[in-house]
Amino acid sequence: MQNIPSVDLRDFLSDDPKRKQKFVNEIGSAFEDIGFVALKGHFLNDQLVDELYGEIRNFFSLPLETKRSYEIPGIGGQRGYVSFGTEHAKGRKEGDLKEFWHFGQYVSKDSKYASEYPENVEVKELPRFNIVGKEAYQMLEKTGVYVLRALALHLGLDEFYFDQYAKEGNSILRPIHYPPITSEPANAIRAAAHGDINLITLLMGAQGKGLQVQSHDGEWIDAIAEPDELVINVGDMLSRHTNNKLKSTIHQVVNPPRELWGTSRYSIPFFMHPVSDMKLDCLENCIDAEHPKKFEDITAGAYLYERLVDLGLIKK
Repeated sequence: MQNIPSVDLRDFLSDDPKRKQKFVNEIGSAFEDIGFVALKGHFLNDQLVDELYGEIRNFFSLPLETKRSYEIPGIGGQRGYVSFGTEHAKGRKEGDLKEFWHFGQYVSKDSKYASEYPENVEVKELPRFNIVGKEAYQMLEKTGVYVLRALALHLGLDEFYFDQYAKEGNSILRPIHYPPITSEPANAIRAAAHGDINLITLLMGAQGKGLQVQSHDGEWIDAIAEPDELVINVGDMLSRHTNNKLKSTIHQVVNPPRELWGTSRYSIPFFMHPVSDMKLDCLENCIDAEHPKKFEDITAGAYLYERLVDLGLIKK
């Protein structure tokens, strides 16, 4: 396999049952095999994408002192700015060569989760940054809901099984800036090998080399999407819930060749999380004699806390 499979969400959204089933089969087999797909037919339009990238470049170009004024202590980096080198992969001490921002869920004041989620942080210097970020968040969330519906059908569940957990879920939109590399990194790369925490990740910005996916036989594969595609992968929560039927695949963002060290890289993952009280217990129809239960029961909220400690974002 030289690249990840490509699927088209418009097949699933069509009125043709055969096209819908084709999408279910394609994404289901891809997520069982390598855990990644490139997705066309999502709900982001070109104008929104262009404006989002423009606002993100504007933000990361602000003076460091200004950016750090939006770094909020005590919330594990779940909203606002996270400075360069703060996050590291599980099991590593070296911080990743990146800085990033977090947009979080937008809930009404009477939501049962309103007190659980930190407020989103408003960047007063860039009013469009906040507006465009919210719009992109909601379009990526909408796309993710349909992907989860297809996966529910693939798993033999009711099509809308995941809706109850994705609605008002603790999802995160993370614009990332990998700055130019100015000196030989000792042991650090832009994002060390890791699996994602959440149900699924929808990634903007995988149009050039850098993102690599590890196949099950250990080979690193360049994951390069077309300009109109998102890269979508299985996270650890979904892998646990399906008893590893759907594979959470290890991936990394490697440093560019030396001649490109002077360039920035931007990528924008949307980490789709469920509500914190979702039980990640292995689904009964994913357990049998050949596939015994692999994971202990845990809620999404408890699992997220454990992983944020592993990443160095929460200090125990």
